[in-house]
Amino acid sequence: MKTIVLIKQVPVVSAMKLDPETKTLKREGVPSEVSSFDIRALLKAIELRNNLGGEVVALTMGPPQAKAALEHCLALGADRALHLVDRAFAGSDTLATARALALALKREGYDLILCGRHSTDAETGQVGPEVAEFLGIPQVTAARSLTVTGQTLTVERETDSGFETVECPLPALLSATEDLAPERFPNKADREKAKEKPIQTVTASDLSADLSQFGVTGSPTWVESVQTVEVAREKKMLEGDLSTQVNTLVQMLLERGLFGKWDEEDKGSEERPSARNSSGGKAVWVVAENLGDALRPVTLELLGKAIELSAKYGGEVGALLMGSGVDQHVATLAIHGADVVYLAEDRRLTPYSTDIYTALLTRVIQEHKPGAVLLGSTAIGRDLAPRVAARLSLGLTGDCVDLDVNAQGQLLQYKPAFGGNIVAPILSRTTTEMATVRPGMLKKASPNPARQARIEMLQLDDSVINRVKVLSQTGADAGKAAALDSAEIAIGVGKGIGGPANLAVIEQLATILGGAPLAATRDIADLGWLPRQHQVGLTGRAIAPKLYFAIGIRGAFEHTVGVRRANIIVALNKNPKAPIFQNADVGIVGDYAEIVPLLTKALETAKAGR
Repeated sequence: MKTIVLIKQVPVVSAMKLDPETKTLKREGVPSEVSSFDIRALLKAIELRNNLGGEVVALTMGPPQAKAALEHCLALGADRALHLVDRAFAGSDTLATARALALALKREGYDLILCGRHSTDAETGQVGPEVAEFLGIPQVTAARSLTVTGQTLTVERETDSGFETVECPLPALLSATEDLAPERFPNKADREKAKEKPIQTVTASDLSADLSQFGVTGSPTWVESVQTVEVAREKKMLEGDLSTQVNTLVQMLLERGLFGKWDEEDKGSEERPSARNSSGGKAVWVVAENLGDALRPVTLELLGKAIELSAKYGGEVGALLMGSGVDQHVATLAIHGADVVYLAEDRRLTPYSTDIYTALLTRVIQEHKPGAVLLGSTAIGRDLAPRVAARLSLGLTGDCVDLDVNAQGQLLQYKPAFGGNIVAPILSRTTTEMATVRPGMLKKASPNPARQARIEMLQLDDSVINRVKVLSQTGADAGKAAALDSAEIAIGVGKGIGGPANLAVIEQLATILGGAPLAATRDIADLGWLPRQHQVGLTGRAIAPKLYFAIGIRGAFEHTVGVRRANIIVALNKNPKAPIFQNADVGIVGDYAEIVPLLTKALETAKAGR
């Protein structure tokens, strides 16, 4: 079996430093590495080759220095490598990159394509699904285990609602989570052996005579500018005995809005004052998503932004509602701002299917030509949006934290990168623009019970074949994990709590705080103390609560980047030199086992008093 692994060389994000004078990121002297999810994909490919035979080819597109990344892959066990390197590729966005990679893959031939779920610098996860679309093959994103039987793949994939076991035919493309293969590093002998393995250079003209489809000219999106992000924390360390420190902390939090109204608390988006225009202006659409029987909060957040954008565009707000038994949500979408609900009610839409949803969303966009289509940056949004964008050659910006309209009427899509160290406004050249937005970043739309929406029914195309079959689904306490997306209060736990049995003490605190969801460091998720869906950080999710408790967390960069947008961070750690105190607003030095019960009791008393 021939497996090709798509890899990307990225800067070591934790080594990126801000130049205080130029307010830009320093790149000189910053080491590079292969994106960590790509490494897991490569190691799984090598495992499959060792068991089934065949070869493993590492493929990258990048400048000449990206050769070092390929050499690392060869040292890990890849048989050979392909390097797409040409000035014509410079400035490629995700779509142009995927197009070039797909042409190289067609030229090379393959049975299976593996890549990381996203790169650790840009974090979009778009290239894999876009490559799959260009090649016309099925995709399975966020794979955590994989077996091959003949020409059939059986994959367990991570979702926001737990795990799915799916089956699909070869050839196919899979994106890897960090659970797909155990991490390892090459030794000196491996690196010496790698020097004998070939790295083939491929130029743009090797792929096509039409060079306009690569680089800047082939890219529907471009970066308008780069804005650095600095988060100033108070770093206030409390003093006195633990009881005094806890009482001081509780009083501070009450003054800032705990159990009441938070300081600078945002109201919902205001109702659009003018009448909606269904025949003119640019429509802004929201792809609704539900988790279980309820709409996900991110849908209402996107509607709030859609109201704001449509007021500037002079168009209407549309909501696309797809699924089985989802018509119950039409009224909710209407009172939260939708002028029209495009409703596809069909049992074949549950569970979610990339093939069926892509065909439906593509057709509706082609028929109605909305100005913008917004999705949540969820497991489904990240799987669906790139596939649709590639099919229609549309500009897509993934994982946005905000959206706006500039003076020229263009959609400004604010995209964080490098662990949130920078935010880049992205613009698109296409008539319909697409964006996925991180949950918890936007204000929810204000409900108006008097509002109604017209309904337009959508029919499925019976000719569309679902190539990825869901065999089984299992939960992973997903409701609590999904609550991290929009929670006002979240509690992070690290190895400092000692073991999973001690989570009970943390959960008592969470109960007093209104059922605050628990967040995990990577170590906690690796150990299985909490499900992987709870992981927050560079290789996990990013959250933006009003209040975040970091309990027993050392404070490595890989975790703290996931909570950069938290309003208040409170750190509890017995090590006074723990890095978490440099990334917190308030800190208490001490044993969590003593602090948390005192804090829980003090908060319970304060809550009763309110």
